[in-house]
Amino acid sequence: AAPAVAAPATKALPAVAMPFTVNLGERPEQRVPMSRLRARVAERLLQSQSTNAILTTFNEVNMAPVMEMRKRFQEKFEKEHGVKLGFMSFFVKAAVAALKKYPVINASVDGNDIVYHGYFDIGIAVGSPRGLVVPILRNADQMSFADIEKKIAEFGNKARDGKLSMDDLTGGTFSISNGGVFGSMLSTPIINPPQSAILGVHATKDRAVVENGVVVVRPMNYLAMSYDHRIIDGREAVLGLVTMKEALEDPARLLFDI
Repeated sequence: AAPAVAAPATKALPAVAMPFTVNLGERPEQRVPMSRLRARVAERLLQSQSTNAILTTFNEVNMAPVMEMRKRFQEKFEKEHGVKLGFMSFFVKAAVAALKKYPVINASVDGNDIVYHGYFDIGIAVGSPRGLVVPILRNADQMSFADIEKKIAEFGNKARDGKLSMDDLTGGTFSISNGGVFGSMLSTPIINPPQSAILGVHATKDRAVVENGVVVVRPMNYLAMSYDHRIIDGREAVLGLVTMKEALEDPARLLFDI
């Protein structure tokens, strides 16, 4: 009998999930267990989708006033505080202004009760090598722009090094997700339970808008706020997002809490 012909050797797949190039005709697959963090995130996202009555409202904001203020004070701010003046501190301040005006957006559901929180703990979604994490800015209403920027920078470093603690990640009454850093134009963010709302921030792009009957170009950002319609009515959600828009288009009012 003729000797058996050995089957062609197959290429070993990489040990971790990563892009790889294949030859024409090959159809490799790879099964990789979820990390504990990824499994936990998946569980919470599914919980949010199955528990909350999620609805999303949208608005657009002219970012020129924020950009002008940031440009004007950036050098002095960094010299004084040792950290750059980013955009997230403006979004946090605008969100707190809206939550103060419409407390139900800052509330949560516990059984048949609505729990109104008298504090403002803002979750900041941060991408890390291990997956998405949402560390919390405690008492954000009491924080200065510099406090917020320093804390966000600290969270970014901790997330990168895998050093975020449970205390960093536990709690929160509202969250902000900035897909704009990756170039996202628009999205419908998922609520981070047990919170009842989340703000999605997107990429700022020059767009044509009409002002006083004239087409002009402005740096525009689309805002999206997902909310739990079980306790937040459309009126509060829409007006809450309008409050954020108005604060960002007149950022000086954020300095005076008006």
